[in-house]
Amino acid sequence: MKPQPLPQIAGHLLVQCLIEQGVTHVFGVPGESYLAALDGFYQYREQITFITNRQEGGAAFMAEAHGKLTRRPGVCFVTRGPGATNASIGLHTAYQDSTPMVLLVGDVASDTRDREAFQELNYLSFFGPSTKGLAKLVERVDNASRLPEYVARAFATAINGRPGPVVLVLPEDMLASVVAPLSGRALAPQALPKVRAVESHIGRYALSEMRELLLKAKQPLVIAGGSGWSPEAAQALQRFAEKWHLPVANTFRFQDTFDNHHPLYAGDLGLGISPKLAGRIGAADLILALGVRLGEITTNGYTLIDAPQPAQALVHIHPSAEELNRVFQASMAIQATMPAAAQALLTLEPASTGVPWEGWVSACQSEYQANLQPTQIKRLSVDTERGTTQLPQVIATLQQHLPADAVLTNGAGNYASWLHRFYRYHGLAKGHKTQLAPTNGAMGYGVPAGVAAALVTGRTVLTITGDGDFLMNGQELATAVQYGAKTIILLLNNGMFGTIRMHQEREYPQHESGSALRNPDFCALAKAYGYAGVRINRADQFEAELIAALARPQGTLIELMQEPQAITTRASLDDINQAAMARLLDRR
Repeated sequence: MKPQPLPQIAGHLLVQCLIEQGVTHVFGVPGESYLAALDGFYQYREQITFITNRQEGGAAFMAEAHGKLTRRPGVCFVTRGPGATNASIGLHTAYQDSTPMVLLVGDVASDTRDREAFQELNYLSFFGPSTKGLAKLVERVDNASRLPEYVARAFATAINGRPGPVVLVLPEDMLASVVAPLSGRALAPQALPKVRAVESHIGRYALSEMRELLLKAKQPLVIAGGSGWSPEAAQALQRFAEKWHLPVANTFRFQDTFDNHHPLYAGDLGLGISPKLAGRIGAADLILALGVRLGEITTNGYTLIDAPQPAQALVHIHPSAEELNRVFQASMAIQATMPAAAQALLTLEPASTGVPWEGWVSACQSEYQANLQPTQIKRLSVDTERGTTQLPQVIATLQQHLPADAVLTNGAGNYASWLHRFYRYHGLAKGHKTQLAPTNGAMGYGVPAGVAAALVTGRTVLTITGDGDFLMNGQELATAVQYGAKTIILLLNNGMFGTIRMHQEREYPQHESGSALRNPDFCALAKAYGYAGVRINRADQFEAELIAALARPQGTLIELMQEPQAITTRASLDDINQAAMARLLDRR
């Protein structure tokens, strides 16, 4: 007779379920509401690692970054109430970035529920699954025997269709209970097999219609981005673009979807878009939008493509039917996953006579190359005593010395615009995801995302952050040191929330309010955590410090003092102020 398995508690079964789903790291802050699960992590410590974070927002960002890197749900575990609300920023990032993620919340015990018990929260109302919510699905597990079912469904929901976050609420007493067999069964439930994404394909008639649109086009443009791209899918996209000689632009903060060094690359559609590229989108007669939501930033406030009826022929391919025709009425709306779609596009054969848009492609590429040349801004030609203005030179130094597979992370702020404009990602087609950045504009993302990338990939990680952005989650340097994750942090310090100051000068010139910062000694703070810390204020000092940081076994924070006038890649703070004052005078 087959021996019966020993009784186990639900917290241990939960960890088994995570292991079965391929989870290697869980990020979180421990809480008394899920002690039984923490004991499960101890029992299975050789197979799965619980990463102890210093704040739930940092933990959620790490899980989101893990999901971006692996295309499997990153897992964050937090306690009830304040723990869950702290983690909501990472959940929102995962939702808007279409990143697979599972948030596990230890909850109040069942016998205190609905009494507003200590730290009790209505998670369904708070996370609100909807097209405007924070999660694709929110479920509460009251029956320990059904844990495998709920976990498998959470992972399947997170990875299928438009990927996104799922919340499982786990009562404290349920996690500590002994798992009993389900009704009518002799054995207790076991972890279910690993779920995998369901591929949806393009039908042959749709492919034929798409080929006809391509053959009729004179000025086509591919817009690629979003989540769900595997290296193989990115490689197939590259071969398709080469086959048809199509220019390709990447979407906001998905610049690694297509190799930026490729002669068909046309640039990225993000904040501070190249005016020339914006003009190309308006002039295109066919747009192939692959994997993208065509959101507000990518479309420059829904102006680059007319909504709801585009002027161009629009072929929109996306894994979620709900995203198709939601804002833009497409000429062809096709539900397909990117690995399947990219391979299908390879079967399309161009005309034997070639394509008629050679000059169009050449112009797209030459305009992208021209945009890589720094804009000459008045009064910003040399570094000053207050800090550097030569940020393009700094990015060029990164390009020269970072390995091609390095992961670059950032949070939100104008400082990131230099990275987005001047750094050229090798991209997924080379086999690795190399850009981690929040499309929802969440401050504080870059530091924890970099730590997660170092833990998950072991590759070189460079985080660029601002003085305001860093202090949102700088405490996660303690996590990096505790787990041996080496990152290099370039902190641009201009003594203000630069993006807000820029908008203030544009809308309410000379009325600075709330955007000035009095900062700590960032180098001393980094050293207190166990990082090396150095401060420089000239661009020509950066190369030596970067080389030293790459060679150093521990993480390094390089604080680069930034001249406050260097506020954007195209204009100084005074330029923005003077233009705003001129508008005010014109109104009078």
